[in-house]
Amino acid sequence: MSLGNIFDIAGSGMTAQSLRLNTTASNIANAETASSSTDTTYRARKPVFAAIQQAMLNPDQQGFGMGSEEGPGAGVRVEGIVESDAELQMRYEPNHPAANEEGYVYYPNVNVVEEMADMMSSSRSFQMNVDVMNTAKSMMQRILTLGQQ
Repeated sequence: MSLGNIFDIAGSGMTAQSLRLNTTASNIANAETASSSTDTTYRARKPVFAAIQQAMLNPDQQGFGMGSEEGPGAGVRVEGIVESDAELQMRYEPNHPAANEEGYVYYPNVNVVEEMADMMSSSRSFQMNVDVMNTAKSMMQRILTLGQQ
C-alpha cells in the first residue's frame, strides 16, 4: 500500500467522522424540540457508512497477498443518512404552546447520553485519522531526505 493510498484512506475517514459529528450535533441541538404531531417531530439521524475495498481504488493491484479476494479495506464512504424509527416521546403538557388538542406534546427520539458517547467516539476517530495522515506525511518527508545524505 502506497503512502498516497494512506492519505486517501485517512481522508475518507476524516470526512465520514466529520459528518457523524455534524449529525450528532444536530441531534443534540434538537433533543428538546417540541411538536404537536408525530409527522412534524424531529427524529434522530444517523449516518450509514460502507467500506471501500482496495480493488475499487486500484483495480491493477490484486489483494496485496493478504489472503482476501477483494483486498484490504481502502477507506469509507457515506451511503446516506437515515432517521431513527425509535418511538417518539409523548408528554402530557396541556399548557405548552405546541400541545395538541388532547394536551400532548411530542419530543424527538434523541437519547442525549448516547449522542454524547457517539460524539466522543467520532471525535477520537477523527483525531486518529489526523495522526495517520501526520505519520504518513512524516514518512514521506524522511523518504525525500534519504537522497540528500
